[in-house]
Amino acid sequence: MRNRWIANLILVLLSIGFFSKSFAESYLNFESHQFRPLAISPSGERLYVTNTPDSRLEIFDITGKHPVLINNLFVGLEPTAVAAKDNNEIWVVNHLSDSISIVDVSTNIPRIKQTLLVGDEPRDIVFAGKNDRRAFITTAHRGQNSPYQSKQNPGELTTPGVGRTDVWVFNANNPGHSLGGDPIKILSLFGDSPGPLAVSTDGKKVYVGVFKSGNQTTIVGRVLICDGGIKAEPCEIFKDEVISPGGLPPPNENFEGKPMPAAGLIVKWDGQGWKDELNRDWSNVIRFNLPDYDVFEIDADASIPYQLNAYSSIGTILYGMAVNPKNKKLYVANTDAKNEIRFEGPRDSKSKISSVMGHLHESRITIVNPSNNQITSKHLNRHIDYLQTKASNETLEQSLSMPVSLQFSNDGKKLYLAAKGSDKIAILDTQRLENNQFQPSKNDHIEIPGGGPAGILLDNNRNKLYVLNRFDNSLAVVDTIEKRVVHRQSLFNPEPDIISQGRPFFYNANLTSSNGESSCASCHVAGDKDEIAWDLGDPNESIIRNPNQVVGPLRGTNQYHPMKGPMLTQTIRGINGHGPLHWRGDRTAGNDPGGSSLDTEKALEKFNSSFVSLLGRAEELEDHEMQKLINFSLRIMPPPNPIRALDNSLNSIQQAGKNLFTKYPSVMGRVTCAYCHPVSPKNNIYGTIGITTNVIGGRAFKIPSHRNTYERVGMFGRAATKSIPNNGDNMGQQIRGYGFTHDGGADTVIRFSSYPVFQFSDPKLQRKQIEQYLFAFESNLKPIVGQQITLNKKNKKLTLNRIYLMVSRAIAGDTELIATGIISGKSVSYLLVDGENFRSDRKKESTISFRDLLNLASSTTNTLTFTAVPIGSGYRMALDQNEDGILNGDSMKFKK
Repeated sequence: MRNRWIANLILVLLSIGFFSKSFAESYLNFESHQFRPLAISPSGERLYVTNTPDSRLEIFDITGKHPVLINNLFVGLEPTAVAAKDNNEIWVVNHLSDSISIVDVSTNIPRIKQTLLVGDEPRDIVFAGKNDRRAFITTAHRGQNSPYQSKQNPGELTTPGVGRTDVWVFNANNPGHSLGGDPIKILSLFGDSPGPLAVSTDGKKVYVGVFKSGNQTTIVGRVLICDGGIKAEPCEIFKDEVISPGGLPPPNENFEGKPMPAAGLIVKWDGQGWKDELNRDWSNVIRFNLPDYDVFEIDADASIPYQLNAYSSIGTILYGMAVNPKNKKLYVANTDAKNEIRFEGPRDSKSKISSVMGHLHESRITIVNPSNNQITSKHLNRHIDYLQTKASNETLEQSLSMPVSLQFSNDGKKLYLAAKGSDKIAILDTQRLENNQFQPSKNDHIEIPGGGPAGILLDNNRNKLYVLNRFDNSLAVVDTIEKRVVHRQSLFNPEPDIISQGRPFFYNANLTSSNGESSCASCHVAGDKDEIAWDLGDPNESIIRNPNQVVGPLRGTNQYHPMKGPMLTQTIRGINGHGPLHWRGDRTAGNDPGGSSLDTEKALEKFNSSFVSLLGRAEELEDHEMQKLINFSLRIMPPPNPIRALDNSLNSIQQAGKNLFTKYPSVMGRVTCAYCHPVSPKNNIYGTIGITTNVIGGRAFKIPSHRNTYERVGMFGRAATKSIPNNGDNMGQQIRGYGFTHDGGADTVIRFSSYPVFQFSDPKLQRKQIEQYLFAFESNLKPIVGQQITLNKKNKKLTLNRIYLMVSRAIAGDTELIATGIISGKSVSYLLVDGENFRSDRKKESTISFRDLLNLASSTTNTLTFTAVPIGSGYRMALDQNEDGILNGDSMKFKK
C-alpha cells in the first residue's frame, strides 16, 4: 500500500494555516535590476526617469537650478530602461510587461501612442545606426510574444546551439503596424540572460552585454570522480574508456576526521583544459566547450544588422557598459566570481584550507579595445588584502561594491561610476585606470544619500550628474565641479517600509561585509541567482543533526556534514513558505528548542552567520537588522511563467506531462512526482513544501520548486552515462556550464528524468512530456500578468482579440485589468470592476461599459493602453496612486 504520510502532512499543515498565502498588499516587489533608468532629451531641457516600483515614467524640467517634476504617466510593469529617440518621443522598456512603451511627449499631456510586444523580460534599449534611427532592445530568447515560441513549440528550450540572448531591432521611425510591431531583425546571440547595451561613438556599432554570463566554470558530477579522495588513482568511468584523473582534492574530511559525502567538483577552463585547484585536467569527462561570450558587437548600420564579433572572459555579472569618446574603447562594469575556490569560513594556513571568505566577487572595469580585440580587466579594489579577512575601516571606505552604471566626460578623461553596493559615485581617471596606475581612494568618491545608486546620467553642459537611488527611490543631483550632492528629491514610492528598510542589508557591502566589496546581492543578483555553483562547505565545522522531514523509500541521512560539495545558487524569489532553505535544507529552525523545520522566517535567521563566515564581517547583524533583511527577502516575487500560454492553458504535450506528473507513479514505481512536488496556488505551494528526500543519489536534499526550471536551459553536453551514452563525442559549444539538479550536473531535464529512481512505461515519450510540463510549471502569478497593448483609431481590429483575452483572464481571476491613456484631451485611467464595466479615476464619473470604452479609445486622437496587473494592485495603479482615498483624477498634480 502506498505510503501516504506526506499527503496527510500537507492536509494537516493546510488545516492549521501553516503556508503563507501570497502577500495581499497592493504592491508586489519583483526587484528588477534597472539598466538605463535615466535619459535626457537631445535639447537638454527634459530629464526622463523610470520610476520602477510605481510603473511610471517621470518627466522633469531641468532648465532651472534644480529639476522640477512636470508630468508623469503609467507605462508598464517594472520599467527598467528609457531612451530618447528625439525631443518628441521617448521609448520605455517594461521588464515585467515584455513590452516597449513609445511615448509622445510633444504635447502638454504625454501619451503612449504605441506598445511594442517583445521577448521575455526586456532589459535595455539604445538608438543607433542609420542616423540613430534604429532601436535595439535586449530580451531573453523566449516569451509569449516571441516568434520563436508557439503554443506547440515553446521557446526552443530543447534545441542545442540556440542562442538565449535576443536583440530586437526596430525602425524607430516606423516600428510596424502589426499587433506588437514589426522588428527589422531579431538577433539571437550565443549567451543567456541578456543585459546592458552601449553604442560606438559614430553610432555604427552596438555592443550587447550578457547580464549573468558565467565565468568558464562547470561541474564534474560526482559519478565522474574516482572514489578514494586525493589518494585515488585515475579510473575508468562506466567502463566506456573515459578516464577520470582521480578523486576529490583534499581536504575530504572535516576537522573531526569525518569523511565528507560523495560530491562533484567545480573546474575552470584555463585556455588549455578543464582544471581543478590541483591543476589536474578533467577534459576527458567534460565533453563540451564553454566559450563564455560576454559581449557581442553588432553592425548597426548594415541593411540587416548582424553580429560582427564576440568577446569572452570579461566578467561573471555584467551590469553596465559605455564607450569612451576619446579612445573608442568599451568599458564594462562587472563583477567576477571566485567560485572555483572551495569553502567558506576562516582560512587555515597550516592545513592550507582555501576559502572565499571576504572574496566572493571582485568589482571590476573590463576594457575592450575593438580595434585589436584586446581585453584587460582592472580590479577596482586592488587595495584589499584578501588574506586579512577582518579588514580595517580604511579598507572598507576605499572599496567599491557592485559597479552598475558608467558615464564619461566629453573628453573621455573622467569616468563616473555608480557603485550600488557602496552608496557612492566614484570619479576615475581613465588614463590612470588603463595604465594600471589607479589607486582606490575615498577622496575620489561622492557619498550619495538615499543609497543604492542604480543609474547615473551626466549633463556635461551643466556640470551635473543625475543619480537615481534604488534604496529610497529618489533623484539626486551632483555638482561635478564641487563633487557634492546639491539637490535631492523623492519619487513617489508605493513600496511599504518593510521592503525599503530591508533592501540596504541585501545590497550594501559597507553594512554587511568586512572589506566593503561583497553582499548578499553579489551572488543573489537582483534577488535571484548568478547561474553558477559554489562549494561553500566548511571543514572547520562539526556535523549537526538534520531535523527536517524526509520522504522516500530510503530512510536516509539524519545529519548535515559541514562539507557539502558544489551547489547552484538558488533564487530568493518566492521563498515565502518554503520551510528550510538551501539545497540540503541546512538553514533550518528545526534544531532550535521548540522550533519548526518548516518555519521559513526562522530559517532565514540562520543566514546571519554567513555575514561572518562568508562576507568576513566582524560580527553578525543585530537582531533588528536581520529582521529587516528577512522581511525584505520574504517579499521578493517571481515573474509569471513565460512559457505557458497567456490564457493559462497547456498544450497537448504539456498537459500529458502534467497528467504523468500528478497521476502516474513514476518514482520508484510507487508515487507520483506531485507526491513530493505538490501544487496548490491558493496556499502558495509551487512544487515544494519544505520537506526533503534522498531518492536521488542517497543524499537528502530539500525538494525544490520548479517555477524557474525554464531559466536553466543552455547546457547540452556531459560525459556518457549508463542511461544516456554519447559515444564519447564532444557535444560542442554550450552557453551554460551548469544544468539541473543541486550542482547543475544534469545537463537537461531529460537526463535528470533518466535517473534510475524514475520509471516510465514509455521512457522516451514520457520524459519529454514531463520536461515540457516543468518548463510551463505553475507560478505565483498567471502568465497574463504584465501583458499590455495600446488601442487607437488605426489598430482596433488588430488589438481587439488581445484585449478580449485580458478581459477574459480578469473575469477568470488571473489578473486585474486597467486602462490608461488620453480621452478627449484628458489623462484618464480605468479599472475593470465587474467583467463588463470600468470605473473611472474621477469620483463624479459613472462607470463605463467595456463596449463604450473601446469606442471612445478608437476614435479621433484618443488612445488607451490596457495592462493586466497583479490581483490586488489594480485599484492603486489605476485609481488611487497613493491610496489616500482621493482618486487620481481628482487629486493628481498633473491632471489636465
